[in-house]
Amino acid sequence: MTIISPSDSTQRNIITVTQLNRATSQLLADHFYSVLVEGEISNLSIPASGHIYFSLKDANAQVRCAMFRTRQSRLMFKPENGKQVIIKAQVSLYEPRGDYQLIVDDIEEAGDGALRRAFDALKVKLSEQGLFDVSHKKSLPKLPGAIGVITSPTGAAIQDILTVLKRRFAAIPVIVYPVAVQGDNAKHEIAQAIATANQDWQCDVIILGRGGGSLEDLWAFNEELVARAIFASTIPIISAVGHETDFTIADFVADLRAATPSVAAEYACPDQQQWLAQFVSLEIRLQQQLYRKLNQKQQSLDWLNQRLQQQSPSQKLSRNLKRIEELEARLKLTLQNRLRHLTSMMEEKSAKLWQHNPLISINSHKQRQAYLSQRLNSATTYKIEQARQRLLNSSQTLHAVSPLATLNRGYALAIDSSGKVVRSVTELKVGDMIQTRLAHGQFSSQIKSVEE
Repeated sequence: MTIISPSDSTQRNIITVTQLNRATSQLLADHFYSVLVEGEISNLSIPASGHIYFSLKDANAQVRCAMFRTRQSRLMFKPENGKQVIIKAQVSLYEPRGDYQLIVDDIEEAGDGALRRAFDALKVKLSEQGLFDVSHKKSLPKLPGAIGVITSPTGAAIQDILTVLKRRFAAIPVIVYPVAVQGDNAKHEIAQAIATANQDWQCDVIILGRGGGSLEDLWAFNEELVARAIFASTIPIISAVGHETDFTIADFVADLRAATPSVAAEYACPDQQQWLAQFVSLEIRLQQQLYRKLNQKQQSLDWLNQRLQQQSPSQKLSRNLKRIEELEARLKLTLQNRLRHLTSMMEEKSAKLWQHNPLISINSHKQRQAYLSQRLNSATTYKIEQARQRLLNSSQTLHAVSPLATLNRGYALAIDSSGKVVRSVTELKVGDMIQTRLAHGQFSSQIKSVEE
């Protein structure tokens, strides 16, 4: 490579344009053999030769790019104007025209395009491994003892879920497992929350969800770690991620997919009005069965009375009367036992419903809050008193070692003309001026004699 040196009076090193372009091309190839550049495709052209020519631009600049036909066959998508991409290329110079350009080896979509490819690849992988099979889906409990919710504690989704659960069956406890629903750490928090819920086993069904967003916002629910945590859960999981049109890997692995978090709450919790209506219906059916049984017995009794009237022997009449009395007693006892059993069942159900009354839990939490508040006030007062005592001790210690306290005991401090403290007479000579500092004031003096 030829390098132009400064001209002098004896010699000038002159090169041609060809030499300049060749040297520049070689310099670019050596220093930028392979670079990754992100930008937007524009001026796309695909001639009959099969090569691809386009410009890669951002807000402030653009550069020409060329991709040869042999490289194009490996592309996973179709390049289009306006598409954001990341290219792997070599920086070069087209020597005949001196044009600076990029020779492209590979192109990949940036942003949602790359995420979509990763989504599709993981979906195929997990499907082949059987994580989406219907045979692995668990049924939801008809009346869960408690409902777990894994979502952000500050998002709109948790408010929608709690509102629906309170409206449908307020007596069912709700256990919230707060997690981040987007960001780098979200997948770890979600997987850990699922594992924690299975270890604690305090809930019978789990709602996993968040509100809507872009594919990138929902990506935590497309992570393989989260998918395998859902598959490993022994507690049924309802996935409710995003809006009705949003689908994530979690939706395919979960036992049930809900269009929205509110719909998931509908699936997880029965309607208490329907349950009360069923109780009323059962009570009506019970009464009807009792009336029917009584009618049957009454008809039997009438028939026996008719047969009794048709038979004249008094002994048979007496025997039949005794039999009737026994049947009546057994019937009454049976009815009483049945009614007593049904009444006991109703009282037991009522007691269970009362045990789930949220007022009991609220009062318990209020008492604990008051107790913790009292402990906090006591601890704060104790800490302040400790700090005050330490400050007093430190002040006394500081005063004890203070040089001013030493001066108050009758000592003096001698300082020479350079401002240094005099510690020995060897540092002085006759005629030197010194400053003597006392507890109250100072004075100057001149050395008349020195004695060691």
